[in-house]
Amino acid sequence: MRPRQERDGAWAADVIAESVRGVGAGELPRRLCQVATRLLPVDSASVSLAGEGMPVPLSAGDDRAAELMEIQASLGEGPCLDAARISAPVLVDDLATKANAGRWPVFAQQATAAGVRAVYALPLGDGAGCVGTLGLYREAPGVLTAREQHIAHLMARVMTVALMYLPCDDEYGDRADGTWLSELADGHDRVFQAVGMIMARLGVGADEALARLRARAFAHGRTVLDLAHDVVAQREPFDRK
Repeated sequence: MRPRQERDGAWAADVIAESVRGVGAGELPRRLCQVATRLLPVDSASVSLAGEGMPVPLSAGDDRAAELMEIQASLGEGPCLDAARISAPVLVDDLATKANAGRWPVFAQQATAAGVRAVYALPLGDGAGCVGTLGLYREAPGVLTAREQHIAHLMARVMTVALMYLPCDDEYGDRADGTWLSELADGHDRVFQAVGMIMARLGVGADEALARLRARAFAHGRTVLDLAHDVVAQREPFDRK
């Protein structure tokens, strides 16, 4: 008989394969996020790409995961950002503890207000570097067992393949040049355009420009992406005082 971990991996792989059969490449990240909630004791999932200065939210299994992904990108703090930074899993069994609330003060407050108490963030990559993160969210606090962690890492490996290699496969009938991936993240080009405009207007570096964009978005209760659209359209001035 095969070891239990190997049997669990084979079972999870079968579920994943059945769930994504016939799905186009552009829909795969969202479908895999949804599959994660079937395989693991989590309520939602998201995937983001690593970016210069901030992650690029890519897809999510539901609206709440999408919101938590955007919150982390806008704030510049959260388990998914840390997982990408250190290229290692960040498993948070309870955001309400004093230590975790102190580690991510704003994100922890907003996540718990949204009904999420545990976050498990796994880096995506093939050893050459981190290309993004898989975020898993749970309403109840708790740890992942060794078996569940094994399945979570399998999900991360499958997501990595979907992001890095599958666009070159014509099996799904999508463009082989990988433009489906850039189009999923296309809206966030506005963030980098806005950062460039703020740099030019204020004569500051990219890090400070992004920090100012984040600070204003937070002050007005908006996401960075939403505010960036107004900056690029010149509806939101960033002028020297």
